[in-house]
Amino acid sequence: MYIDTHAHLDFPELRPHLSSVLANAHHAGVEKIITIGIDDVTNENALQIAADHDEVYAAVGWHPHDSEKADHNLEALIRRQADHPKVVAIGEIGLDYFRNRSPQEKQREIFTRMLGIASELTLPVVIHCREAFSDTFDILRNFTSDKLTGVFHCFSGGITELKQVLNLGFFVSFTGNVTYKNSALTSVVAAAPIERILLETDCPFLTPQPHRGKRNEPAYIPLIADQIARTKGLSLSDIARITTANSYRLFGVGEPPAKSIVYPIRNSLYIALTSRCTNTCRFCPRATNPVVKGYNLGMDDEAEPTSEQVIQAIGDPLKYEEVVFCGFGEPTIRLDVLLQVARWLKSKGVQKVRINTNGHGNLIHRRNIVPELSGLIDSISISLNEPTSERYQKIMQSEFGESSFQGVIDFTRACVGVIPEVVITAVSYPAVDAEAIKNIAERVGVKFRLRAYNDLG
Repeated sequence: MYIDTHAHLDFPELRPHLSSVLANAHHAGVEKIITIGIDDVTNENALQIAADHDEVYAAVGWHPHDSEKADHNLEALIRRQADHPKVVAIGEIGLDYFRNRSPQEKQREIFTRMLGIASELTLPVVIHCREAFSDTFDILRNFTSDKLTGVFHCFSGGITELKQVLNLGFFVSFTGNVTYKNSALTSVVAAAPIERILLETDCPFLTPQPHRGKRNEPAYIPLIADQIARTKGLSLSDIARITTANSYRLFGVGEPPAKSIVYPIRNSLYIALTSRCTNTCRFCPRATNPVVKGYNLGMDDEAEPTSEQVIQAIGDPLKYEEVVFCGFGEPTIRLDVLLQVARWLKSKGVQKVRINTNGHGNLIHRRNIVPELSGLIDSISISLNEPTSERYQKIMQSEFGESSFQGVIDFTRACVGVIPEVVITAVSYPAVDAEAIKNIAERVGVKFRLRAYNDLG
């Protein structure tokens, strides 16, 4: 399922053909649409369309182009319109210094007033920003204490602006212009964490290739998704699932991610055995948002799967290039289940079985477990993340204390010569000393890989 998070279904190019536009969207797998208001009239139009069609939701706002037309009744108007049960956001609001159809000072005033309403109503915002990032960020920072969130729609900034958007906790959405030849947005899409990306058409504008020059409509969302999939090295189904989960997380539109114990990404199958972990890493969202690539991996202890349940969920393991024991918990905590499933995978002819681990297996079981992995595990990725025991404990907050760092090093050494491929990994969060960690990997005699921060799976 896809969700078009930004359409203007009431615009004259679309509204006379609304029945066919919605039918086309459904046929293309676009099952939910958010239609966006930009002033009093279009807000009311959006509300009416949403009321008439189950698959359509609405956002109400005041576009920066029309800032000069807003009066002292703006707050009362938007509050009344936002009270509609199908309103999921305040927007489209923001700043536009490219066209400057309203004075910049007035734009900033209206934008600030609209953010105040969104904060009061605890609704996310849909932001329009053209050549006004500095002022937009400055104004938004005044509302961060209210935990205001939202999306920069039709994102047009570079990687520098992207980082600031992400630091504010916002999403970005991309339109058909990512499909244009030599699009400057390709590098931005590549840099954006997929868990912060939404899909939109902004129809009737910005029609994607190969329909450029014609009227845009929600049915073209898969074309945008396909370009993002190719840029991110993901499958089209990955993009559909992840962006749908993102839309639910921000707007509450669609269905929440289903709980998963096995979850395919690209051509790999991942297995989540537990949510328990011996680390409480500062950068890990395990406790707050245990979702990876659109899969909800959170589980209570009593929900931990048996080996039989895992095997049943896997189905045919030969469909995948590799099978990976990896979740938001430490898989070696459930060593017996891991070994039983690994034996079954090997009996079925799976060529590559991998474990992603924090390297605490020996500490957890108070013995060297590595010989038990021999012949069953072909590759093991061990998260180190810091080059000293003091730094490791500060960031990873291990239940084993200061001894945990050396425990990871000893576990890694024990894997050498027993498991064919051994890799030390580090997450590229701010201030990480990747070079020092790489040097440790070289001294131990294993490979090193730097993993992207905020890009799980």
